[in-house]
Amino acid sequence: MKYPQLLNRFLTYVKVDTRSNENSKTQPSTQSQVDFAHNVLLPEMKRIGLVDVRYLPNGFSIGSLPANDPSLTRKIGFIAHIDTADFNAENIQPQLVKDYDGSIIPLGTSGYTLNEKDFPQLANYKGQTLITTDGTTLLGADDKSGIAEIMTAIDFLKTHPDLKHCDIRVAFGPDEEIGTGADAFDVLDFDVDFAYTVDGGPLGELQYETFNAAAAEVEFIGRNVHPGTAKDTMVNALQLAMDFHSELPEKDRPELTEGYEGFYHLMDLEGSVDHAVASYIIRDFDHAGFQSRKAKLTAITDQLNSRFDKERVLLKMKDQYYNMKTIIAKDMTPVEIAKSVMKQLGITPITAPVRGGTDGSKLSFLGIPTPNLFAGGENMHGRFEFVSLETMEKAVDVIIGISTYPS
Repeated sequence: MKYPQLLNRFLTYVKVDTRSNENSKTQPSTQSQVDFAHNVLLPEMKRIGLVDVRYLPNGFSIGSLPANDPSLTRKIGFIAHIDTADFNAENIQPQLVKDYDGSIIPLGTSGYTLNEKDFPQLANYKGQTLITTDGTTLLGADDKSGIAEIMTAIDFLKTHPDLKHCDIRVAFGPDEEIGTGADAFDVLDFDVDFAYTVDGGPLGELQYETFNAAAAEVEFIGRNVHPGTAKDTMVNALQLAMDFHSELPEKDRPELTEGYEGFYHLMDLEGSVDHAVASYIIRDFDHAGFQSRKAKLTAITDQLNSRFDKERVLLKMKDQYYNMKTIIAKDMTPVEIAKSVMKQLGITPITAPVRGGTDGSKLSFLGIPTPNLFAGGENMHGRFEFVSLETMEKAVDVIIGISTYPS
C-alpha cells in the first residue's frame, strides 16, 4: 500500500457522526462537527507537522505547511468539508471488499446489496479494494475521503523533505451539505493564490462549472368552508399549489435533465385546504437562464394572485450560489495545473460540469478561485455509497503533484 495510513484515517473519520442540520441556528450547525474538529482533526493536523493550526469562529480548522523551496512561490489551498448529508449517520460500520470480483456485494445484514445491474459503474472497480456501508447508514466519503486524502498528502510531504513543494494551506470546514459552511470563510486569513476543494466523485473529476442556484418557498393561503357550499367561496390551498406546479415546464425536472440542462425541483409540499407550503430549488448553468427561471416563478405567482381580491400566493426566493466558471475562466491556471498533473499520473481529466454546487462556488466569488478535485466517492448521500481505496490513493498523488508543480 503506497500510503499505509490512508485507509485507517478514512475509517476513523467516517465512524464519527458529523451530520449537519439545516434547521439549526448555530454555526456550525451541529455540536458533533465542533467535537470532530477539536478531538480528531486539530490534534492530527499538529501531529503531521502543520503549523499555525487554528480553529476559527466560523467552524473551519486551518493550518499551513510552509514551502521548502523558495523557487516555488505559489500559495495553494486544499479544502474539504466535515459534515455529511441528510441521511442516517449514526453508528456507521464500513465494510471492506478486497479484490472486488464483480459479484453482488451484500451490505451487512440489511438486505440491501451493491450490484452491477443497479450500479453499472461498479464494473470500473474490479480488482480494487472497496469501502461500502452496511446498508443502514451512509458512508461519509463525501467528504471524509477528501479530508483523509489531504491529511495523507501533507503527512507524506512532511516526511519526504526531498519533495520540494510550495506554500500549502489546508482548511476543513462545516455545513457544506446545507450550503452555509463557506459563507463566513475568511479569505484574507487563508491567503492563497487559488485553492481546490477535494470533494468530487470518481477518478479524474476536475470541475470548474457549477449551477447557479436559488431556493424558493411558496406559501398558499386558502379559505376553507364546507365542501357542500363551497362554490365561489372555497379557496383550496392545495389546489393552488397544484395549479402553481402545473405552470412549470413539464420536462424541467431533475429526473428528466442532464448535462447543461437546468431544472425546477419540488423538494417538499405540505398543507391542507386552508394553508399549504411548497419548497423548490432552481438550477441553471447559464446566468440569463437562471434569471429567467426565477422570473417564471414570479410570473406564475402574479398570474394566480390575479384571480383573487387579495394575495393568496406568497413567493420568497433566495440565491444560494453561482456558477464558479464566471470567476475561474478569468484565469485557468488552477485548472491547467490540475490537468497537467493528472495526465502525468496517467489519469484522464473529466471536466464535466457539476450538477450541484461545492464550497468552491462560494469561495470563488469570495475571491479564491477554487475548482473541485475528485475524492473518489460514488452513490453519495445514501446507503449505497462506496469508495475505492485505489482512487483515494490517486487523489493523494494529485494533491502532492499540484503542491510540487513548478511555479
